[in-house]
Order: sequence, then structure tokens, then C-alpha cells
Amino acid sequence: MTIDKLTREDAIAEVRHEPDLSRYSLWQDGELVGLADYRQGGQDLTFIHTEVDPAKRTNGLASILIEEALDDVRTRTDLTVVAACPFVADWVDQHAEYQDLLSRGR
Repeated sequence: MTIDKLTREDAIAEVRHEPDLSRYSLWQDGELVGLADYRQGGQDLTFIHTEVDPAKRTNGLASILIEEALDDVRTRTDLTVVAACPFVADWVDQHAEYQDLLSRGR
């Protein structure tokens, strides 16, 4: 799965799901600039760590990464998201339309 999304700087950001590595990765201009690691257990998909290149953090790339990852989880699975990563937890708190992912399947 890859998703292209325009960033605020009109550069293309691509989100890739890498299930063998248990992560979503974020690419810009052919360069890996971010990742969101997860663990899957039972009906839970737990986001444990999100990281974006410090030089790219002001471009909204972390938000793009999490939004696209959560959209993929929503459409591809019926898993419950556990936001163990503080960034993911804060992002979901600020985006009410994703909060159902925290309780579905329960």
C-alpha cells in the first residue's frame, strides 16, 4: 500500500505500509523521513513509536503519516487501535473522527 499526499510545501509525501517490519513509513523525494512502528496482538494494533526527521517536523509530515496509517487500519482491518505512542494519542485526541478506532471491536 502506498499513499501519495501533498504536503504544505507542495512536495509529495508517500506513506507505505510495511507489514514485515510492523510499521508505516513516510517517504519524501525518495528519502525515508518518518516511521510509525506498531505491534499487533489479538484484536489490537498498538502504535508504539512515531518518528520524523527533525529537519522535516515543521512540514506536517508526522500528521500525514498518522492520518494515512489510521485510514489504512480503518479500511483494511477491523482491529482496535491502541495509541501507546504519545504523538498518536495526542493526534487522535485532536481528531474526533478517528476516536472510534480506539474502541471498535470491544
